[in-house]
Amino acid sequence: MTRLSVNINKVATLRNARGHNTPNLLQVAKDIERFGAEGITVHPRPDERHIRYADVRDLSPIVKTEFNVEGYPNRVFIDLVKEVKPAQVTLVPDPPGALTSNSGWDTLKNKALLTDVIAEFKKEGIRTSIFVGTDLALIEGAKLVGAERVELYTEPYADLYPVNIKAAIKPFADAGIFAEQLGLGLNAGHDLSLDNLKFFAENVPALMEVSIGHALISDALYYGLENTVQMYLARLNG
Repeated sequence: MTRLSVNINKVATLRNARGHNTPNLLQVAKDIERFGAEGITVHPRPDERHIRYADVRDLSPIVKTEFNVEGYPNRVFIDLVKEVKPAQVTLVPDPPGALTSNSGWDTLKNKALLTDVIAEFKKEGIRTSIFVGTDLALIEGAKLVGAERVELYTEPYADLYPVNIKAAIKPFADAGIFAEQLGLGLNAGHDLSLDNLKFFAENVPALMEVSIGHALISDALYYGLENTVQMYLARLNG
């Protein structure tokens, strides 16, 4: 079974637009878990334009499934993660002003940084995942710096899927096989949707977890949040 972790950044974006507490981020997280999701993901950024650092602290004691905190490992982020001790931290190579994640790590060029950061998290008993593309050398680099999982950056799959599904999935299927051979756990995320999720999950070996935010929250505007979570779970493990 592959876990569904719901990224609630967009819920925070909607809340922040009015400056009050509607929608209530904590209640939404509780409801998403109640509706069947197996994880909650957040990605705080330095400008706190959606998830705030305080949100991460507030969510930590109430998330009963798996809490996954994503972000670029600057000192503020590292200290926050060590404070709240989520089940998983996902390291993403976003520059401070990035609109959204748009690439994976070069784990070879950033070997020293990633090795040091992961060592800090391991001392706290926090599982570490690294956001990567499908380059096998960079996946091997994730293993060398001490990561326990990789999260495949799936925008290239989503872009090519409507045009050529076989070409879209092949590098991800190959990456999944290679990660499993290395003993790395495998996650995936970015632009996975109701349209393309089922084929991805059926064809990428040993997929442990997907993190989905923008598409799922957008679909919930039409289908309702509970129904949408159930629809994604059905695509994932149906």
